[in-house]
Amino acid sequence: MNKGIWSGFAAYALWGFFPIYWKLLQQVPALQLLGHRIGWSFGLLTLYILLSRQWNDFRSVAFQRKTIGIYAIAGVLLSINWLIYVWGVNAGFIVETSLGYFINPLLSVLFGVVFLHERLRPTQWIPVVLAAIGVTYLTVTYGSLPWIALSLAFSFGLYGLVKKLSPLGSVYGLTLETGIVFPIALVYLAVVQSNGTGAFLQEGLTVDLLLIGAGIVTTIPLLMFASAAKQIPLNMIGVLQYLAPTIQFLIGIFVYKEAFDTTRLIGFSIVWLALIIFWVENIMAHRPPMQPIPEPGEG
Repeated sequence: MNKGIWSGFAAYALWGFFPIYWKLLQQVPALQLLGHRIGWSFGLLTLYILLSRQWNDFRSVAFQRKTIGIYAIAGVLLSINWLIYVWGVNAGFIVETSLGYFINPLLSVLFGVVFLHERLRPTQWIPVVLAAIGVTYLTVTYGSLPWIALSLAFSFGLYGLVKKLSPLGSVYGLTLETGIVFPIALVYLAVVQSNGTGAFLQEGLTVDLLLIGAGIVTTIPLLMFASAAKQIPLNMIGVLQYLAPTIQFLIGIFVYKEAFDTTRLIGFSIVWLALIIFWVENIMAHRPPMQPIPEPGEG
């Protein structure tokens, strides 16, 4: 159990520190970062499957028409999410990107109701409505929709919905979905390299190593998460998932000095309150019932 908790903690902590990594590549266009992240992630995951002698298993479950169709949708949604996230970080919106991942769990619950016909307990509607109020407040006071946060929340929420309906585990799934979009990424990177606008092999050794490392920083937390998911309860995963956006939020405020005025504090606080209610309600709902105290002489 302890090993699983530490694996999950490490995975979400690494995801939390992602903004610092992408900031080191701020001079590289977001679309190129996406292409390299897809390409090197697919290469590293494929190497992992080959070295762990899982290729035959992977091929037998992945290369089916229905499976490929599901993961093609997942690959597009993940690519959109990665692109918006990297662009948002390097454009100075780390705080807003963190908001997207704070909202995401509640949005996923709502998607379960809309698409999977799941039923919410009456008390579960309270955090969902509160989150909507928080986003509305930020929209009205900010003067426009927090579109980066909402785009990240919706794209990752839909991605999670597709993954819920998909048959493969996390490692096989990410390998297949990055493999499906890999040819597009490869063609794009080849074009920008040929016309002289590509960053790879043009911006120095440090940039080259960081671009290659995009595959490593994507794959390692995924493998840690896959290990944790097998060893610890789902409710513990639910608690740990808030670690990443919390770290990202703190990095945006204290490392990169992004603006965070009273208006944003109020809006974020409403969302945080929604998450606290959501978390406590979930714990209370799944708590085992108390056993009645036997009367004297019983038993």
